[in-house]
Amino acid sequence: MAFASRVLSKSKQLSGGQILLQGEHAVPVRFFAKEAAPAVLKGDEMLKNIFLDVKKKFETAMGILRKEKITIEPENPAAVEQYAKVMKTVREKADLFSESQRIQYTIQTRTQGIPDARTYLLTLKEIRVRRGLTDELGAEAMMMDALEKVEKEISKPLMRNDKKGMALLMAEFDKINKKLGIRKEDLPKYEEQLELKIAKAQLEELKKEALEAMETQKKRLGIRKEDLPKYEEQLELKIAKAQLEELKKEALEAMETQKKREEFKDEEMVDVKSLDIRNFI
Repeated sequence: MAFASRVLSKSKQLSGGQILLQGEHAVPVRFFAKEAAPAVLKGDEMLKNIFLDVKKKFETAMGILRKEKITIEPENPAAVEQYAKVMKTVREKADLFSESQRIQYTIQTRTQGIPDARTYLLTLKEIRVRRGLTDELGAEAMMMDALEKVEKEISKPLMRNDKKGMALLMAEFDKINKKLGIRKEDLPKYEEQLELKIAKAQLEELKKEALEAMETQKKRLGIRKEDLPKYEEQLELKIAKAQLEELKKEALEAMETQKKREEFKDEEMVDVKSLDIRNFI
């Protein structure tokens, strides 16, 4: 259960990924539109509903993780793909966001109520920075340049409810997408790539934690890496001793059987001491 909990925890901690900006660039217009706020609930009722919902999702996810076999080998593409499939199953069964959906939700909630396009774009940058992501494509600068161009053309700050001005900005964004090679129809592919990257990152984190736990345990028990050959030799000796004891036990049982059988009553009994392995060395 502890391992399953860590897996679920990592899947939340490592949400995000390099495709944040790609998702924004391909469909930036989706989040400019203002949406109605959800109905307000009383404090106690809202907290209760949240708790029950989270509890249900957690139990569903844990139930799946307990049954699935997870190989912690981030360097193995097959292990990464299998882990990604497991986490996808967890999300689908527990009704959890995919990483792309999580990013989109963050953008929607953080930008809701922002009246102008400039503040919106600056908020996107803030989200990226807080997640520790890099703008490898240089898209942010391109988007701000596009905004500068549109605002210069309309001679005023661009507001999100300015349909004509926003249409001009979207046209500029389409040019940026084309220049960067980003197409809306490729979004499922980007999402799949994101899931694999996140799966690998999670496995790397889990492997790191496992190795650190092993090192801590070694130190606590006084086990040193250079002593491992000695421990292996000691283990082999213990196994050999256990095997000899088992053979001796079987020999004694055989002798007892021999004494009881009529045809062997005149045979000389073997000295038990002669069964000591040292007598054969």
